[in-house]
Amino acid sequence: MEYQQRTDLQELQESVDSIYREIRKVLVGQEALVRLLVTAVLADGHVLIEGVPGIAKTLGARLLAGTLSVKFSRIQFTPDLMPSDVLGTTVFNPKEARFEFRRGPIFSNLVLIDEINRAPAKTQAALFEVMEERQVTMDGTTYPMDLPFLVLATQNPIEQEGTYRLPEAQLDRFLFKIKVPYPVEEEEVRMLSRFNVTDVSDPVSLLRPVLEPARIMQLRHQVRSLHIEEPLLRFIARLTQATRQHHSLYLGASPRASLALMHAAKATAAMNGRDFVTPEDVLEVAYPVLGHRILLTPEKEMEGVTEEEVIKQILQSLEIPR
Repeated sequence: MEYQQRTDLQELQESVDSIYREIRKVLVGQEALVRLLVTAVLADGHVLIEGVPGIAKTLGARLLAGTLSVKFSRIQFTPDLMPSDVLGTTVFNPKEARFEFRRGPIFSNLVLIDEINRAPAKTQAALFEVMEERQVTMDGTTYPMDLPFLVLATQNPIEQEGTYRLPEAQLDRFLFKIKVPYPVEEEEVRMLSRFNVTDVSDPVSLLRPVLEPARIMQLRHQVRSLHIEEPLLRFIARLTQATRQHHSLYLGASPRASLALMHAAKATAAMNGRDFVTPEDVLEVAYPVLGHRILLTPEKEMEGVTEEEVIKQILQSLEIPR
Protein backbone atom coordinates (compact mmCIF):
# COMPACT_ATOMS: atom_id res chain seq x y z
CA MET A 1 0.00 0.00 0.00
CA GLU A 2 1.36 3.42 -0.97
CA TYR A 3 2.18 5.69 1.96
CA GLN A 4 0.13 8.90 2.19
CA GLN A 5 1.83 12.05 3.49
CA ARG A 6 0.03 13.44 6.54
CA THR A 7 1.80 16.80 6.24
CA ASP A 8 2.34 18.73 3.02
CA LEU A 9 6.03 19.60 2.98
CA GLN A 10 6.22 20.99 -0.54
CA GLU A 11 6.40 24.65 0.55
CA LEU A 12 9.02 23.82 3.18
CA GLN A 13 11.19 22.08 0.62
CA GLU A 14 10.75 24.94 -1.84
CA SER A 15 11.85 27.38 0.87
CA VAL A 16 14.91 25.27 1.66
CA ASP A 17 15.80 24.99 -2.04
CA SER A 18 15.47 28.77 -2.39
CA ILE A 19 17.93 29.29 0.49
CA TYR A 20 20.36 26.85 -1.12
CA ARG A 21 20.13 28.60 -4.49
CA GLU A 22 20.80 32.02 -3.00
CA ILE A 23 23.77 30.89 -0.90
CA ARG A 24 25.31 29.04 -3.85
CA LYS A 25 25.46 32.32 -5.76
CA VAL A 26 28.46 33.09 -3.57
CA LEU A 27 29.58 30.07 -1.57
CA VAL A 28 31.34 27.22 -3.36
CA GLY A 29 31.24 23.82 -1.66
CA GLN A 30 30.73 23.53 2.12
CA GLU A 31 27.49 21.62 1.47
CA ALA A 32 27.45 20.10 4.97
CA LEU A 33 27.82 23.53 6.60
CA VAL A 34 24.93 25.01 4.61
CA ARG A 35 22.67 22.00 5.21
CA LEU A 36 23.25 22.05 8.97
CA LEU A 37 22.71 25.83 9.14
CA VAL A 38 19.34 25.46 7.42
CA THR A 39 18.52 22.51 9.68
CA ALA A 40 19.23 24.71 12.71
CA VAL A 41 16.89 27.42 11.41
CA LEU A 42 14.07 24.87 11.11
CA ALA A 43 14.87 23.19 14.44
CA ASP A 44 15.17 26.51 16.35
CA GLY A 45 18.72 25.89 17.52
CA HIS A 46 21.96 27.84 17.86
CA VAL A 47 25.11 26.84 15.99
CA LEU A 48 28.81 26.88 16.86
CA ILE A 49 31.01 26.88 13.75
CA GLU A 50 34.63 25.79 14.22
CA GLY A 51 37.44 25.91 11.71
CA VAL A 52 40.73 27.53 10.77
CA PRO A 53 40.70 31.09 9.34
CA GLY A 54 39.65 31.70 5.76
CA ILE A 55 37.30 28.76 5.14
CA ALA A 56 34.03 30.76 5.02
CA LYS A 57 32.80 30.29 8.60
CA THR A 58 31.73 33.91 8.97
CA LEU A 59 30.77 34.20 5.32
CA GLY A 60 28.45 31.19 5.58
CA ALA A 61 26.68 32.75 8.56
CA ARG A 62 26.36 36.14 6.81
CA LEU A 63 25.02 34.48 3.66
CA LEU A 64 22.38 32.63 5.67
CA ALA A 65 21.32 35.96 7.16
CA GLY A 66 21.15 37.40 3.66
CA THR A 67 18.53 34.83 2.65
CA LEU A 68 16.25 35.71 5.59
CA SER A 69 14.22 38.92 5.99
CA VAL A 70 15.31 39.31 9.61
CA LYS A 71 17.24 41.75 11.75
CA PHE A 72 20.94 40.86 11.74
CA SER A 73 23.74 41.94 14.04
CA ARG A 74 27.37 40.96 14.34
CA ILE A 75 29.41 41.04 17.52
CA GLN A 76 33.20 40.66 17.56
CA PHE A 77 34.15 39.05 20.86
CA THR A 78 37.37 40.34 22.44
CA PRO A 79 39.04 39.85 25.87
CA ASP A 80 37.88 43.30 27.06
CA LEU A 81 34.25 42.86 26.01
CA MET A 82 31.80 43.41 28.87
CA PRO A 83 28.34 41.83 29.31
CA SER A 84 26.76 45.28 28.87
CA ASP A 85 28.43 45.55 25.45
CA VAL A 86 26.38 42.53 24.40
CA LEU A 87 23.12 42.77 26.32
CA GLY A 88 22.76 46.53 26.76
CA THR A 89 22.83 48.84 29.74
CA THR A 90 20.62 51.06 31.88
CA VAL A 91 21.26 54.81 31.41
CA PHE A 92 19.76 57.92 32.94
CA ASN A 93 17.51 59.99 30.68
CA PRO A 94 17.74 63.58 32.00
CA LYS A 95 14.81 64.82 29.90
CA GLU A 96 12.39 62.39 31.53
CA ALA A 97 14.35 62.16 34.80
CA ARG A 98 14.34 58.37 34.80
CA PHE A 99 16.53 55.40 33.96
CA GLU A 100 15.90 53.50 30.74
CA PHE A 101 17.31 50.36 29.21
CA ARG A 102 19.26 50.70 25.98
CA ARG A 103 19.33 47.40 24.14
CA GLY A 104 22.58 45.88 23.02
CA PRO A 105 23.38 44.12 19.73
CA ILE A 106 22.07 40.79 21.03
CA PHE A 107 18.56 42.16 20.43
CA SER A 108 18.25 40.93 16.88
CA ASN A 109 16.82 37.93 15.06
CA LEU A 110 20.08 36.47 13.82
CA VAL A 111 23.21 37.25 15.79
CA LEU A 112 26.67 36.39 14.48
CA ILE A 113 29.29 36.19 17.24
CA ASP A 114 32.77 36.15 15.76
CA GLU A 115 35.49 34.33 17.72
CA ILE A 116 33.21 33.59 20.66
CA ASN A 117 36.04 32.02 22.67
CA ARG A 118 37.95 35.32 22.92
CA ALA A 119 35.64 36.77 25.59
CA PRO A 120 36.11 35.97 29.30
CA ALA A 121 33.74 33.90 31.45
CA LYS A 122 31.60 36.80 32.68
CA THR A 123 30.75 37.79 29.10
CA GLN A 124 30.10 34.17 28.12
CA ALA A 125 27.74 33.83 31.11
CA ALA A 126 25.76 36.80 29.84
CA LEU A 127 24.63 34.60 26.94
CA PHE A 128 23.23 31.78 29.07
CA GLU A 129 19.75 33.21 29.62
CA VAL A 130 19.24 34.69 26.18
CA MET A 131 20.32 31.51 24.36
CA GLU A 132 18.13 29.19 26.42
CA GLU A 133 15.09 31.30 27.31
CA ARG A 134 15.13 33.88 24.49
CA GLN A 135 15.01 36.76 26.96
CA VAL A 136 17.27 39.18 28.81
CA THR A 137 16.75 40.17 32.45
CA MET A 138 18.24 43.51 33.54
CA ASP A 139 17.61 45.26 36.86
CA GLY A 140 14.68 42.96 37.60
CA THR A 141 12.95 43.58 34.26
CA THR A 142 12.67 40.87 31.60
CA TYR A 143 12.94 41.80 27.93
CA PRO A 144 11.81 39.05 25.53
CA MET A 145 13.61 38.63 22.23
CA ASP A 146 11.85 39.02 18.90
CA LEU A 147 11.35 35.63 17.29
CA PRO A 148 12.94 33.91 15.51
CA PHE A 149 16.14 34.27 17.53
CA LEU A 150 19.27 32.43 16.39
CA VAL A 151 22.91 32.69 17.51
CA LEU A 152 25.64 31.66 15.07
CA ALA A 153 29.07 31.69 16.69
CA THR A 154 32.51 31.02 15.21
CA GLN A 155 35.75 29.91 16.81
CA ASN A 156 39.26 29.03 15.68
CA PRO A 157 40.55 25.70 17.11
CA ILE A 158 44.20 26.42 16.27
CA GLU A 159 45.09 29.83 17.70
CA GLN A 160 44.59 29.48 21.47
CA GLU A 161 46.53 32.51 22.74
CA GLY A 162 44.13 35.00 24.27
CA THR A 163 41.17 32.62 24.18
CA TYR A 164 38.97 31.09 26.86
CA ARG A 165 37.44 27.64 26.92
CA LEU A 166 33.68 27.87 26.53
CA PRO A 167 31.77 26.75 29.66
CA GLU A 168 30.08 23.37 29.30
CA ALA A 169 26.75 25.00 30.17
CA GLN A 170 27.14 27.27 27.17
CA LEU A 171 28.29 24.54 24.79
CA ASP A 172 25.19 22.57 25.76
CA ARG A 173 23.02 25.43 24.53
CA PHE A 174 24.28 25.03 20.96
CA LEU A 175 22.20 22.64 18.86
CA PHE A 176 25.15 21.88 16.57
CA LYS A 177 28.88 22.25 16.56
CA ILE A 178 29.94 22.23 12.91
CA LYS A 179 33.58 21.51 12.13
CA VAL A 180 34.31 23.14 8.78
CA PRO A 181 37.07 21.45 6.73
CA TYR A 182 39.27 22.86 3.99
CA PRO A 183 37.66 22.73 0.52
CA VAL A 184 38.82 19.99 -1.84
CA GLU A 185 40.93 21.01 -4.83
CA GLU A 186 38.05 21.04 -7.33
CA GLU A 187 35.96 23.30 -5.08
CA GLU A 188 38.87 25.69 -4.65
CA VAL A 189 39.36 25.85 -8.43
CA ARG A 190 35.63 26.63 -8.86
CA MET A 191 35.92 29.35 -6.23
CA LEU A 192 38.88 30.94 -8.02
CA SER A 193 37.07 30.76 -11.36
CA ARG A 194 33.91 32.33 -9.96
CA PHE A 195 35.64 35.24 -8.27
CA ASN A 196 38.22 35.80 -10.98
CA VAL A 197 35.96 38.43 -12.52
CA THR A 198 33.32 38.90 -9.81
CA ASP A 199 33.49 41.72 -7.27
CA VAL A 200 33.44 40.12 -3.80
CA SER A 201 33.61 43.28 -1.69
CA ASP A 202 30.00 42.76 -0.55
CA PRO A 203 28.94 39.19 -1.40
CA VAL A 204 25.74 39.38 0.68
CA SER A 205 24.40 42.05 -1.69
CA LEU A 206 24.18 39.38 -4.40
CA LEU A 207 21.51 37.54 -2.40
CA ARG A 208 17.80 38.21 -2.02
CA PRO A 209 15.80 37.36 1.12
CA VAL A 210 13.45 34.41 0.60
CA LEU A 211 11.97 33.84 4.07
CA GLU A 212 10.25 36.27 6.44
CA PRO A 213 10.06 35.82 10.25
CA ALA A 214 6.42 34.76 10.27
CA ARG A 215 7.11 32.11 7.63
CA ILE A 216 10.12 30.79 9.57
CA MET A 217 7.93 30.36 12.65
CA GLN A 218 5.29 28.53 10.58
CA LEU A 219 7.90 26.14 9.18
CA ARG A 220 9.26 25.48 12.67
CA HIS A 221 5.78 24.64 13.90
CA GLN A 222 5.35 22.28 10.97
CA VAL A 223 8.65 20.56 11.76
CA ARG A 224 7.73 20.10 15.43
CA SER A 225 4.49 18.38 14.39
CA LEU A 226 6.26 15.62 12.43
CA HIS A 227 5.77 12.05 13.58
CA ILE A 228 8.44 10.05 15.41
CA GLU A 229 7.86 6.47 16.56
CA GLU A 230 8.37 5.36 20.15
CA PRO A 231 11.24 2.95 19.25
CA LEU A 232 13.16 5.91 17.80
CA LEU A 233 12.57 7.97 20.94
CA ARG A 234 13.91 5.03 22.96
CA PHE A 235 16.93 4.81 20.62
CA ILE A 236 17.69 8.52 21.17
CA ALA A 237 17.44 8.04 24.95
CA ARG A 238 19.71 4.97 24.83
CA LEU A 239 22.24 6.88 22.75
CA THR A 240 22.55 9.75 25.21
CA GLN A 241 22.46 7.34 28.17
CA ALA A 242 25.35 5.40 26.62
CA THR A 243 27.52 8.53 26.54
CA ARG A 244 27.13 8.82 30.32
CA GLN A 245 28.37 5.28 30.88
CA HIS A 246 31.18 5.05 28.32
CA HIS A 247 34.62 4.35 29.81
CA SER A 248 36.31 6.92 27.52
CA LEU A 249 34.12 9.82 28.64
CA TYR A 250 34.42 11.99 31.71
CA LEU A 251 31.14 13.80 30.90
CA GLY A 252 28.21 12.44 28.92
CA ALA A 253 25.43 14.18 27.03
CA SER A 254 22.61 15.89 28.91
CA PRO A 255 18.84 15.44 28.49
CA ARG A 256 18.99 18.66 26.46
CA ALA A 257 21.05 16.64 23.96
CA SER A 258 18.20 14.12 23.65
CA LEU A 259 15.79 16.93 22.83
CA ALA A 260 18.29 18.38 20.36
CA LEU A 261 18.61 15.01 18.60
CA MET A 262 14.84 14.70 18.30
CA HIS A 263 14.26 18.23 16.99
CA ALA A 264 17.22 18.11 14.58
CA ALA A 265 16.11 14.70 13.28
CA LYS A 266 12.61 16.08 12.63
CA ALA A 267 14.04 19.02 10.69
CA THR A 268 16.24 16.63 8.71
CA ALA A 269 13.24 14.43 7.88
CA ALA A 270 11.29 17.47 6.67
CA MET A 271 14.19 18.56 4.47
CA ASN A 272 14.27 15.04 3.06
CA GLY A 273 10.57 15.33 2.15
CA ARG A 274 9.17 13.04 4.83
CA ASP A 275 6.68 13.80 7.58
CA PHE A 276 8.10 11.05 9.79
CA VAL A 277 11.54 10.46 11.28
CA THR A 278 13.74 7.50 10.32
CA PRO A 279 16.87 6.14 12.05
CA GLU A 280 18.93 7.66 9.23
CA ASP A 281 17.71 11.14 10.21
CA VAL A 282 18.94 10.61 13.78
CA LEU A 283 22.27 9.20 12.60
CA GLU A 284 22.80 12.16 10.25
CA VAL A 285 22.70 14.67 13.11
CA ALA A 286 24.23 12.53 15.88
CA TYR A 287 27.81 13.78 15.43
CA PRO A 288 27.14 17.56 15.26
CA VAL A 289 24.64 17.30 18.14
CA LEU A 290 26.73 15.17 20.51
CA GLY A 291 30.35 16.02 19.65
CA HIS A 292 30.57 19.20 21.75
CA ARG A 293 28.45 17.85 24.62
CA ILE A 294 30.79 15.10 25.74
CA LEU A 295 34.19 15.30 27.46
CA LEU A 296 36.94 12.73 27.04
CA THR A 297 38.79 11.43 30.08
CA PRO A 298 42.30 12.90 30.42
CA GLU A 299 43.81 9.49 29.56
CA LYS A 300 41.90 9.16 26.30
CA GLU A 301 42.67 12.76 25.42
CA MET A 302 46.38 12.03 25.87
CA GLU A 303 46.02 8.99 23.62
CA GLY A 304 44.61 11.16 20.84
CA VAL A 305 41.13 9.67 20.90
CA THR A 306 38.47 12.00 19.41
CA GLU A 307 34.86 12.59 20.35
CA GLU A 308 33.80 11.42 16.89
CA GLU A 309 35.50 8.06 17.43
CA VAL A 310 33.69 7.54 20.73
CA ILE A 311 30.31 8.45 19.22
CA LYS A 312 31.00 5.98 16.39
CA GLN A 313 31.79 3.25 18.93
CA ILE A 314 28.56 3.94 20.80
CA LEU A 315 26.44 3.92 17.62
CA GLN A 316 27.99 0.61 16.56
CA SER A 317 27.18 -0.90 19.95
CA LEU A 318 23.49 0.03 19.84
CA GLU A 319 20.73 -1.78 18.00
CA ILE A 320 19.26 0.65 15.47
CA PRO A 321 15.46 0.30 15.15
CA ARG A 322 14.03 -0.54 11.75
